[in-house]
Amino acid sequence: MSLLLLSGFIHSLNDHLTSSCSQSSWFQVYLLVLTDVLSLCVSSTVSMFLNTLTPKFYVALTGTSSLISGLILIFEWWYFRKYGTSFIEQVSVSHLRPLLGGVDSSSPSNSNTSNGEADSNRQSVSECKVWRNPLNLFRGAEYNRYTWVTGREPLTYYDMNLSAQDHQTFFTCDSDHLRPADAIMQKAWRERNPQARISAAHEALEFQLRINEVSPSFSALVIPSVFLSFPRLLCATAYILLAEEEATTIMEAERLFKQALKAGETCYRRSQQLQHHGTQYEAQHRRDTNVLVYIKRRLAMCSRKLGRTREAVKMMRDLMKEFPLLSMFNIHENLLESLLELQNYADVQAVLAKYDDISLPKSATICYTAALLKARAVSDKFSPEAASRRGLSTAEMNAVEAIHRAVEFNPHVPKYLLEMKSLILPPEHILKRGDSEAIAYAFFHLQHWKRVEGALNLLHCTWEGTFRMIPYPLEKGHLFYPYPICTETADRELLPMFHEVSVYPKKELPFFILFTAGLCSFTAMLALLTHQFPELMGVFAKAFLSTLFAPLNFIMEKVESILPSSLWHQLTRI
Repeated sequence: MSLLLLSGFIHSLNDHLTSSCSQSSWFQVYLLVLTDVLSLCVSSTVSMFLNTLTPKFYVALTGTSSLISGLILIFEWWYFRKYGTSFIEQVSVSHLRPLLGGVDSSSPSNSNTSNGEADSNRQSVSECKVWRNPLNLFRGAEYNRYTWVTGREPLTYYDMNLSAQDHQTFFTCDSDHLRPADAIMQKAWRERNPQARISAAHEALEFQLRINEVSPSFSALVIPSVFLSFPRLLCATAYILLAEEEATTIMEAERLFKQALKAGETCYRRSQQLQHHGTQYEAQHRRDTNVLVYIKRRLAMCSRKLGRTREAVKMMRDLMKEFPLLSMFNIHENLLESLLELQNYADVQAVLAKYDDISLPKSATICYTAALLKARAVSDKFSPEAASRRGLSTAEMNAVEAIHRAVEFNPHVPKYLLEMKSLILPPEHILKRGDSEAIAYAFFHLQHWKRVEGALNLLHCTWEGTFRMIPYPLEKGHLFYPYPICTETADRELLPMFHEVSVYPKKELPFFILFTAGLCSFTAMLALLTHQFPELMGVFAKAFLSTLFAPLNFIMEKVESILPSSLWHQLTRI
């Protein structure tokens, strides 16, 4: 290239000398000779370069290109599976677009959105909130037994950390220093090591028993005087921790929860009498209420797991009547599952009529239970062939619409109910409309769908029709808000690594993955052909390079023919 530029410069200099210095003819002759020599050098250099490229060079070139593109493909695929996006695309959008003059999404010019978009964003944030699983299993009696058998951890660190935060919110308060055992438990809930938590719970119980056995004079030094009317105090939260994490069977957990119930009721009655004595006692009463509700709900779940379903239903109904305002525990979902086990569908419908309200937050349990009840009325006689011939009846149409409504709310559930995906133990926290909620629902309700004859067949025939009504679920929904885009990220944090997270809507492979896959395959094929047929591929390579540079040579010839022979001569005439 440098030779070519030098040759052009000498041509210009020659023309300039011809027009300005007619007496230096010997110098012009020298320049003409030098120009011809340089032109020969340029052509000979290019031809020599092409002739010296041996087949080994082409093999090394294509092999190296294939290796590099293969490494890029592997990295892109790993990044896409882990984060759901292309690394090259993300870097291009985040870093290259601002440099090239693109609009930054965080600029103030884009901050003025309409009220409707703001409401939609707020709804999306609320739907991405992580909720406590109302049907969560027992760590010691169920999760730990799974770990002992399989060697896998069913709970993630993020999930257990959320549980620790819940325990500190529900089971502690600012007045814990008034009760030394609760002060010990306040530290226990913050421990990360399970054995340290269990040891702290035993320490709290032993400390409380020692206080109960000491003389009244010593008790007056340790316990405030307002508590001395309740001489036999027990630490209910310590029993809760032992029942949740140390008990290895449901029966043992139930025994510990019954001891916690005695202690919880005593503390609740005491704090109920003292709640108006100040803000500290009011906070303590609120904490004791949460503890008592939690104990009674877990006792009802123990009865349900041990086969005493009617007893569990009665306990749940009594609990909902006694504490109607504590909806954060979602006890009605426990009640729905127990009523379905009893096949008491009339009572299930009554519970749905109360909680399946437009003003209340939905859940997969509510939507799919409503669909199950409507499918139950027609599923035993439903036939796809007959329905296609005569059309759907009113009852069948209502059942199909209920299924579509449920699938729109959580599209991950049908694959678990139809056993198209394997189930795992549900996490302690779920994301509504996400894969974690689908697992939690199907884990407990799959048996109820199987019990209703034809219900799974009706679901299998109709559930995919939902997606035709919502072609762009991330932008616009049909009966609910658009599907939140944050579910995949949150579910990956809640669910264990060995589970393949269900993603909706199904993401297409990014362009750069397809491009690098094609490039890797193409260069690998060229390397193989060049290695097997070196002479033939050498001929093809030379022909390809000649064809590739032919348009460039043609354009250069045209430019030289159009442009004047001496730019310097034109400039001197101006």
